[in-house]
Amino acid sequence: MIPIWIGISFVAFSLSALTPGDPALLMLQRSLDRQPTAEEHAAAREDMGLDRPFAERYVRWLGNAATGDLGISIRTGDPVLSALADRFPRTLQIAGLGLAFSLVVAIPLGTLAALFRNRPIDHFSRLLALLGACMPNFWVAYLLILLFSVHLGLLPVAGTGTWQHMILPSVSLGLVACASLMRLTRSEMLEVLGQDYIRTARAKGLGTQVVVMRHALRNAMLPVTTVAGMRFASLLGGAVIVETIFAWPGIGKYVLDSIFDRDYPVVQGFVVFMGTVFLLMNLLVDISYAWLDPRIRLGRR
Repeated sequence: MIPIWIGISFVAFSLSALTPGDPALLMLQRSLDRQPTAEEHAAAREDMGLDRPFAERYVRWLGNAATGDLGISIRTGDPVLSALADRFPRTLQIAGLGLAFSLVVAIPLGTLAALFRNRPIDHFSRLLALLGACMPNFWVAYLLILLFSVHLGLLPVAGTGTWQHMILPSVSLGLVACASLMRLTRSEMLEVLGQDYIRTARAKGLGTQVVVMRHALRNAMLPVTTVAGMRFASLLGGAVIVETIFAWPGIGKYVLDSIFDRDYPVVQGFVVFMGTVFLLMNLLVDISYAWLDPRIRLGRR
């Protein structure tokens, strides 16, 4: 995990360093409301460390990032890590609800599609999975707004305040994840249902519900858990457009505003922050394997 995290930090710092524009000049233009002089520009670059070599700046920035210091926002003057941490729970709310929605829909439909292969329920689930995989979440968001907010008037268009404000952003995020999880659940269940131990369980006289829930579904959940964990991390990082559409004050909208304002420390911090989330989700998924499959244990000498 540590080499990957260092690689993520290097990519984030390099991309921001190669992006056109001078952060010191932008900061002075915002604070002075005029074009700064050459002396003021040089002093600001020296104060921000931009006059030093790239390698030296990266090593210093990496050391600060390892201790939780991701820099100061040029736009607001606030510490980047505290700003991201304050907004992250909002993004976590809609991403968590979106994942829960996708799992509640995908696993039962994928299981039923495998049990009733080439039946109407199977064709219906595959059609839903195809539509969900083809529709981007921002387009789904506008469709949901037109249907549930404009025409039916059941849910608010945007903003925060009540639990109803979380429904449309969460469903917009969860529908795309639902498609891949449904297809994966179906394929894994089809493979598991053809195993010898499933036929043995049926031959012993166990009911269909016991065979499916206790023997088949649990063994099919290993790859589904992997994809669900990665999808959850993708929902957290991909909520930028959805949060902007619904005016949801999460981490995505904050970063998008920073991109428009060329707030490089925020963009760098966001990439490192979300990369850390991806790594931690990978770790949690690997740990969950031992709980899902008792055969998976750490070996001992």
